[in-house]
Amino acid sequence: MTEITRDGSVAPGARLDGLRTDEASLSRPRAAGNGDTAEKRLKHYLPKTLFGRALLIIVTPVVLMQVISTYVFYERHWEIMTRRLVHSLAGDIAFLVEELRPPITEDAVDRLSERSIRHFDIELHWRPDGILPNRPGFSVFDQTQMAMQDAMHTKVRRPYVMNTDTIDRRIEILVQLPSGVLQVIAHKKRLFTSTTYVFLLWMVGSSLVLFAVAIVFMRNQIRPIRRLAIAARAFGLGRDVTGFKPEGATEVRQASAAFLQMRDRINRQLTQRTEMLAGVSHDLRTPLTRMKLELAMLGDNEDTAELKADVSEMERMVEGYLAFARGEGAETPVEIDVGTLVNDLTASERRGGSRIVYEQPDDGVAVLPARPDALRRAVANLIQNAARYGTRVNVAVMRVGDTVEILVDDNGSGIPVEKREEAFQPFKRLEPSRNQETGGTGLGLTISRDIVRSHGGDLTLEESPMGGLRAAIRLPI
Repeated sequence: MTEITRDGSVAPGARLDGLRTDEASLSRPRAAGNGDTAEKRLKHYLPKTLFGRALLIIVTPVVLMQVISTYVFYERHWEIMTRRLVHSLAGDIAFLVEELRPPITEDAVDRLSERSIRHFDIELHWRPDGILPNRPGFSVFDQTQMAMQDAMHTKVRRPYVMNTDTIDRRIEILVQLPSGVLQVIAHKKRLFTSTTYVFLLWMVGSSLVLFAVAIVFMRNQIRPIRRLAIAARAFGLGRDVTGFKPEGATEVRQASAAFLQMRDRINRQLTQRTEMLAGVSHDLRTPLTRMKLELAMLGDNEDTAELKADVSEMERMVEGYLAFARGEGAETPVEIDVGTLVNDLTASERRGGSRIVYEQPDDGVAVLPARPDALRRAVANLIQNAARYGTRVNVAVMRVGDTVEILVDDNGSGIPVEKREEAFQPFKRLEPSRNQETGGTGLGLTISRDIVRSHGGDLTLEESPMGGLRAAIRLPI
């Protein structure tokens, strides 16, 4: 079964034109490198999740469409409507000014005001001998102000002041005449159209509605993918995947169905391997047992002693091979406290005479789903190796982020860096770093790494602070 883990010089005598050609060719990859840097910077600001990217794909065209529509609206509709409104109001004022024949009196202005209210919705008042304020105030948009100035200059051709804040919902325009000031009061709708605010509200409101619909829709589409990812991760960590079923879009259902088929095939292969090994175990142990009985009947002498030693060695090799091939077996993962498990192991090894110091974490810090017997076998192999090749052993369990670490240190001779990966090969013994007379079949580290990786973690060999070797198990929570 396949296992997946995470874990320019120039030649002497070259011509000058050749150097120039080389320099030109070297400049092109440099430009590409700058492009790669810009692309990396852009990716840094993009969403990392599928939900965020899908939402960005949906929302970006909508936002661009809204921006373009708003730009076109203000460039066309707003400009045209403003020009028409201000020229209409300026034309009415010009007409009313021409209707006032000198000498201008308040009675004449009142009579004209009655007519202008009835026809133009414009109210007039007369201020005899009045003058315009020195500091006129404008509170309208610059575009409206400039359009009004142009219209008044073209049609009225007299000094004026416009104020939009003095009277509620009304506009006050003061026009300077030779004998006084004509006060013109008109409704604000003569200069402003409500379609602008309606358009803005519609654009913002529709964008929010579309954004909300996109969020709800994308959440429903992403949820099956997230469940598939969770199920795949749990299966990769050697945990049971229950209650998972294909759902969502057709492509997601196909991926989920393929995952379930893969899970069933792998479980079926593991079951077949376990059953086959059970038969192999029986077939191999039976002749070894007969050989041991026959040797026992021959009595004790030099020849039988050597044969007994060979048979015992064969029996240990068979047991070691079966333990390696079985791995964690069909044991069901359960929630365990790794600190308690390692504490029991170190206490058992101390009773065998080993000098072991254990640093136990706080209760509940190192709890994760695991196969207790398999994990106990993996840690026990490391502790026994450390006790065999060192006089002192330190064992520690700690939590680092979302990972539980089990560290086993010894003060032995250690293993060279270049041979540490080689030590994990089945039946591989490193003669320079381990004594041949100490026993073992060369499967301890192999079995331990196989068990740890079946839990989704990894086992590495590192330099120990004690001067010997450190075996580090890292398990994801």
